[in-house]
Amino acid sequence: MGFSVLYNGTGSSDDGFYITAFHTLGNKNYLILALSIIYIITLMGNFVLLAVFIMNPSLQNPKYVAVCNLAVVDISLNSVIIPQMVPVFVFNLNYVSFGTCFSQMFFLHLFGDMESFSLALLAYDRVIAICFPLRYLTINTNLRMLLILLGIWTLAFLLEVYPVALASSLPYCASRVVQSCCCEHGPVYRLACSDISFNRKLATAKTLAVLLGPLSFIIFTYAVVVVAVLKFASTTQRWKAFHTCLTHLLLVLVYYLPVILAYVLGNLRLVQSSDLLTAILTVSVTLPPMLNPIIYSLKTEELREKIIKLFVKTKVSSHK
Repeated sequence: MGFSVLYNGTGSSDDGFYITAFHTLGNKNYLILALSIIYIITLMGNFVLLAVFIMNPSLQNPKYVAVCNLAVVDISLNSVIIPQMVPVFVFNLNYVSFGTCFSQMFFLHLFGDMESFSLALLAYDRVIAICFPLRYLTINTNLRMLLILLGIWTLAFLLEVYPVALASSLPYCASRVVQSCCCEHGPVYRLACSDISFNRKLATAKTLAVLLGPLSFIIFTYAVVVVAVLKFASTTQRWKAFHTCLTHLLLVLVYYLPVILAYVLGNLRLVQSSDLLTAILTVSVTLPPMLNPIIYSLKTEELREKIIKLFVKTKVSSHK
């Protein structure tokens, strides 16, 4: 308990945890500043996207229901990670109560799962739009999209509630110092002073299922789209189909490439510093929620026009 005493300044025992990371990084404050900027842009970009969706009935279709779901997930994920890092790493208020720690763990992984599932949902929408353009509105209704969303949110909830509940029931009788930027599942359950082999296997299986399951589905949908596009008669139709998929493909690359890079760097020991690896992982997780609305706004002409109209209307109103 000596390490805990060092971090809370008292000799009393308690049932909380102490978040420690980045103490070997000389430029820790620059990292927190960068993450704060990422968070502000995440909020601005995604709230603008949601506002445009609400104010334009023409956008209230299955595609944009899925896009807005991703915006909600983006805001939620970065809101769980970044704001709590400021008091921890700027003001050294690194104590987290037992309940708060496991609540954060649950929501962190829930919204992380939903990032992956939301990209798979957008892939489903694109394959229906390209392969069944004339039947799109009958196959993919708003109600059906909402029911699918209810299903994947329920699935994400069920995938996370058991591992987190299991971790919270473990005895933590030794160190309470979490070597991470927040209460992640792995760094916390490894502190338990009992057999954690089942927790480790469960965490590995769940992570692989959440990452590789949606990715496999996305790859499958793109294979279906390629086969369908090759059957199109004109080059114009093929280019239009490719352009429709380009935005989604950029979102997939933005999400999966940093995750894969961080995984490779960690497992091949290419980054020796655990603090540097934690910093890379943190940025790789928080960057996609910032970039997603920017990519969608720039690459989707319909959405771009609506956003420009919104800002022009706001500017005109302010000058009256």
